[in-house]
Amino acid sequence: MSKDTLFALSLFPYLGFLWFLTRSGQTPRLALIGFYSLLVFVAVTIPAGVYAKQVYDMELANMDFLHGSAEAFLTLSNILVVLGFRQAVLQIRRQKE
Repeated sequence: MSKDTLFALSLFPYLGFLWFLTRSGQTPRLALIGFYSLLVFVAVTIPAGVYAKQVYDMELANMDFLHGSAEAFLTLSNILVVLGFRQAVLQIRRQKE
């Protein structure tokens, strides 16, 4: 199985994860937005990888300006997840006081 096929197939378990996470109603809203924004990272990475291969005949990981731009979306989603859970922890602490 190629890495591209595996990458595409990994989307289905992640969509299931998002479905259960959303349905539970227990995930902080900002963290949930962060988890969903990871799909933006995927949506940006795929065309960037194709562009790198077609135009430069290189893997995306070897194209610093393209790879860095795509990774910025991953960083943003991670920040949103962390801030969302941080906000939830602080809210629980305030309720206990």
